[in-house]
Formats: sequence, structure tokens, C-alpha cells
Amino acid sequence: MKPLLPALCLGLIPLAAPAQDAGLVIHGGYARAANPRSGAAFMVIENRGAGACTLSSVASDAAERVELHTHRDEGGVMRMVKAGPIRISAGARHELARGGDHVMLMGLKQPLADGEELALTLDFGPCGTVRARLPVDNKRMPGHAH
Repeated sequence: MKPLLPALCLGLIPLAAPAQDAGLVIHGGYARAANPRSGAAFMVIENRGAGACTLSSVASDAAERVELHTHRDEGGVMRMVKAGPIRISAGARHELARGGDHVMLMGLKQPLADGEELALTLDFGPCGTVRARLPVDNKRMPGHAH
């Protein structure tokens, strides 16, 4: 019986994982260059899980710095500013879009070229991380489906 105990304990490890199935889905994403040293990424994040999830940061090996940004009206002038974490309620979706919340890539290691893919890791804290590969489409205009 003693040899079975470790095997039984190992069999329970998957049950010890977080009970919340985050159910985070990324779709409709793409990246584009602003210039040879900076770019941005856009996508729709759906939270199909049972609890709220918060996007706290994004990482990519393609740039020296990756930040969440948004646009804010400051005295009648729209300015791009660093954004705080983005909370996505259960059953909700949040669009990262041009002119709104988005992922900013600063200090690109090489320019974003059409047809390439940009690898990102989105950190949702206790809800886990989501890896995404977005096509680079420098010609895409706001509102154009891919």
C-alpha cells in the first residue's frame, strides 16, 4: 500500500490547480509599426470564465519596453498615456483598438514588417498568462476585419 501513496498523491496534482478556468480568448489581433522603433498591437480579449480577470502587463521579445497605453482627452487635446491594468468582467470582452486602449511597443529590436508575426505574452495575474501571435499588418485601417 505504501508504494501506492506517492502515486495517488501525484495523481491529485491536477486537482490542485486553480479552480477558476480563466477562459480567456484573444482574437481579431494585429500589430503595426508607428515608425522603425515603435509599434502597437490591437486585439479583442474575451473573458469566457466565471470570474473577472485583469490584464496587468504584456511582454514581447521584439521590443525593449512593452506597455499598456490609452488615449485621454487632456484640455481638448487627445494624448496617448500609459494605462493602468485593464479589468475584464466574467462574460465580457474588451477591445484594444487604435484611438483607445492598446499595447505599445517601444524600442523595437527590428522594424515590424508586413507578413511577419509578433509574439506577445499577456499577464492576467491569478487568471494566468495568454500567449498570442499577431500578424503584422501596416496597411490595416481601423475597423477593417482581418
